[in-house]
Amino acid sequence: MKKIISIGFYFDNLDHIPIIDVRSPGEYEKGHIFNANNLELFTNEERAIVGAAYKQESKERAIELGIGFVKPKLTNFVTNAIEIAPEKEVVVHCWRGGMRSNAFADHLIENGFEKVYVIEKGYKAFRNYVLQFFEHALNLKILGGYTGSGKTDILHCLKKKGQQVIDLEGLANHRGSAFGGIDLPPQPTTEQFENKLFSLVRGLDASLPIWVEDESRVIGKVVIPSAFYLKMRGQTVYFIDVPLPERIKHLVDAYANLSHDKLADAIGRITKRLGYDKAKFAFDELENKNYYKVVEITLFYYDKYYLKGLQKRQESKVLKFNIATVNPEETADFLIRQINENNG
Repeated sequence: MKKIISIGFYFDNLDHIPIIDVRSPGEYEKGHIFNANNLELFTNEERAIVGAAYKQESKERAIELGIGFVKPKLTNFVTNAIEIAPEKEVVVHCWRGGMRSNAFADHLIENGFEKVYVIEKGYKAFRNYVLQFFEHALNLKILGGYTGSGKTDILHCLKKKGQQVIDLEGLANHRGSAFGGIDLPPQPTTEQFENKLFSLVRGLDASLPIWVEDESRVIGKVVIPSAFYLKMRGQTVYFIDVPLPERIKHLVDAYANLSHDKLADAIGRITKRLGYDKAKFAFDELENKNYYKVVEITLFYYDKYYLKGLQKRQESKVLKFNIATVNPEETADFLIRQINENNG
């Protein structure tokens, strides 16, 4: 049995069933449904050839070429699909038109699959669903504080203590500064970051507090979805004010063992914002392995930049708390008490 379904029906009823994305690896890498398995009909090169034929010759010629590419793979398609969906019940999608997904679904039905669901309008429908999802109301609690306050560690402690948490920097594979990508995996595309964020938020209770770190719109090269970012900007900020020496010590512990060359590259990227003289001083201190001084110099810029963003918020929406040391567990307990006292 083959059935055409909407993306909403999939998420409401079938997201427990294995899903196969039959687009090319390049399409999949740019962005995909979070738990989808890529079983491509065409390689990147084959897709380019078929696409060119469609535009420059005719739809019929494109179909002819597509069939030629697919025929030798038919047996493997069934074998691989069974590995993904041993119960022979599966959801399939392609990009938008449905030609690839419907052909794939028909092939599975002909070879013993009992139920194959095809997502109408494919991945494009999913992307529209994702962007509309971020319009929904969320009970966000924004964790603010200057660089080096240990906010990411605090989020992790909040999660361990049963709080709902969104770690945007974790999803983006970036710590949010010029130094933030050092020794981390490559960042996802902005599209896939949005998909990952959707998958995470969808599993949370929107009526209960959800902690998220105060961020710029851009994290490394990844951009936070507009609707979600506007929600962040409109919520109360729980700003933890940690003394500068404590923050410097925390950052030295975090960064001093990283690659000297990569640290130098990061300083180079913010030379214009630091000012030539301060940047040169930072380079000199890095050569001397005086990491405390390097951090102190760069924090001058980051503190100024963060304060500028904080001042754009309504004053009544910023709750400031003096926190003596970088102690994520104690700070997490303190923040939980704050929202409990204010009824979430």
